Amino acid sequence: IRATGVPVVMLGGEQQPNAELMELSSVPIGVAADAHRYLAEGGPDNLAQLHAFLSDTVLLTGEGFEPPREIAAWGMAERPSDRPRVGVLYYRAHEASGNAAFAHALADAVDATGMAVGVPVFAGSLRSAPDELYAALGTLDALVVTVLAAGGSTPASASAGEDDEAWDVERIEALDIPVLQGLCLTTSRAEWEASDDGVTPLDSATQIAIPEFDGRIITAPFSFKEID
Repeated sequence: IRATGVPVVMLGGEQQPNAELMELSSVPIGVAADAHRYLAEGGPDNLAQLHAFLSDTVLLTGEGFEPPREIAAWGMAERPSDRPRVGVLYYRAHEASGNAAFAHALADAVDATGMAVGVPVFAGSLRSAPDELYAALGTLDALVVTVLAAGGSTPASASAGEDDEAWDVERIEALDIPVLQGLCLTTSRAEWEASDDGVTPLDSATQIAIPEFDGRIITAPFSFKEID
């Protein structure tokens, strides 16, 4: 690609910028860093502005662009009620991309019971979540979680016979409320229903085995990956 003279922007896929990858870019490091900000904030609008930004600064098209639109690190829906409140926690990336219908549908189903109110909550992660998020979660009466485990960054080091102390669930435990794992499978509903195994090995690991390290109560699949 370099031999063709086409500009190259190398970025990592994490919230924090990857300096080593950026140095492989053919554009100035400042341009790569600014491009990363658009992707880190996420969402269709920022993706469109990233296109405009690179067109303007790299290809000099004069198209014009807006700075990245900041999206909150976490948020909780306002659903006031005197009934018990059940949180439904999902990824910030789903909120940014407009793919949060599955979480709101579960919250609506909780509402429909007439016994509790569902409260959608989005966050980037539970591992590095701010104290303010945990304080907000502590106001709930129960929590259904669809994100990965919160206890540690290296699950393998907390497996049997190794460093069990590496898995720290102190903040989850301090909530002192039931925390349930809502299974969001990587297969379609039809595939799940037809399978004798129930869930795939990947879903078994990420949706069942690892969340158990957090002490979560494993429930049943409620969301599936459907392709139109």
